[in-house]
Amino acid sequence: MRIRIPDKVEKVLSALHQAGFEAYAVGGCVRDSILGRTPDDWDITTNALPGQVKQVFRRTIDTGIEHGTVTVRFEGESFEVTTYRLDGKYEDHRHPDNVSYTRNLREDLMRRDFTVNAMAYNDRDGLVDLFGGLSDLRDQVVRCVGSPRERFDEDALRVLRAVRFCAKLGFRLDPATKEAATQMAPSLSFISAERIRTELEKLITSPHPEEMRLAYECGITAVVLPEFDAEMEAVQNNHHHRLTVGEHTIRTMMAAAPDRTLRWTMLLHDCGKPSVQRLDEKGVYHYHGHAAPGAEIAEKVLRRLKFDKASMRDIVHLVRNHSLYPALSEEGVRRAVVQLTPRLFPVFLQVKRSDIRGQNPEVQADKLDYMDKVEEIYHRVVDRGDCLSLKELALTGNDLIGMGFQRGAQIGDILGKLFDEVLQDPSLNTKEYLMERAKLLTL
Repeated sequence: MRIRIPDKVEKVLSALHQAGFEAYAVGGCVRDSILGRTPDDWDITTNALPGQVKQVFRRTIDTGIEHGTVTVRFEGESFEVTTYRLDGKYEDHRHPDNVSYTRNLREDLMRRDFTVNAMAYNDRDGLVDLFGGLSDLRDQVVRCVGSPRERFDEDALRVLRAVRFCAKLGFRLDPATKEAATQMAPSLSFISAERIRTELEKLITSPHPEEMRLAYECGITAVVLPEFDAEMEAVQNNHHHRLTVGEHTIRTMMAAAPDRTLRWTMLLHDCGKPSVQRLDEKGVYHYHGHAAPGAEIAEKVLRRLKFDKASMRDIVHLVRNHSLYPALSEEGVRRAVVQLTPRLFPVFLQVKRSDIRGQNPEVQADKLDYMDKVEEIYHRVVDRGDCLSLKELALTGNDLIGMGFQRGAQIGDILGKLFDEVLQDPSLNTKEYLMERAKLLTL
């Protein structure tokens, strides 16, 4: 098998070969190339020690030299070159206590996580596939190298990564690997929130966010996102839903574009339902007011996962407002835009459509038709340039101060009342009218 290696990667490999060392492209770049995908980056493994790598190349950076990695700067690009290595014991379920070098490529490959990531390649030797990675690519299966339990014991994050690679590649999880993942899932509690968040995000923004179901089956979400387990176990039986809250959530993520904010919102949008679930005398479930507690739960989840404040604010705001149905009028849509903010309203429209597509098929057509009308009105008011925020109001706080009003609550109150009138009738947004109106409001 021949893989097309970029010219600069081939030059780095050749330089190491000419210096008398072994060198291969390794890992995900080999996997993706075989699958016909464009690799994000090209990692190189070699039997040259870090100091020897630095002697071969004029420009290097000691980015991870304690683990045998040197970044080579070559013709304006960076390439990570790592010495064949053996890992010591993983006492913390994440990092080896020590790293030692080896001259044996097999020993380096056998410490890697999954067979599809444990292949090496160069044009001189061809594909080095010692653990059946090519066969697993053809069979579309994610399988650990060697003993799954040992691989997961070395690095507990691999439990979640196994599911994430199924989602990324559209593969199934090898039964033995799944069994070991289920057994070792509790060890994810040793992993930092930041690393968990990164893997979860890659999973839910992948082409197959439905693999959250696999994460649930393996007991992974019970450790890293127990709120999702509550959703998977919350039965729904009403005119709008025929699935559990969790299965509905999965379908909404599948319907949503792979945008970070959108997919996290869909994952969390109904997390408040289990806490407000009510069963009436007819056996029908109701979830009135679930958005508010859902926003509180979403904020707790995002804080636990160490989200940045800006992302957390956006996602929580969308969760809090996902049940909003704007009135089908220009004023109704303008007020909805203000409630969501002009920046988030287009995302809200996507949230609503994704939510609807996860509901009972019998109700989807009418609701999607309603959303078409909302969006049509939205574009009309935006294209016309209607005032949709206080900063677009023709009268400012400084104008009011110039008119003799005192700084403070009075100005804020007047601007709020004027803005409310402009939302009703955007033609009133002129400085002359608003100045006269402000005078009347103080009488």
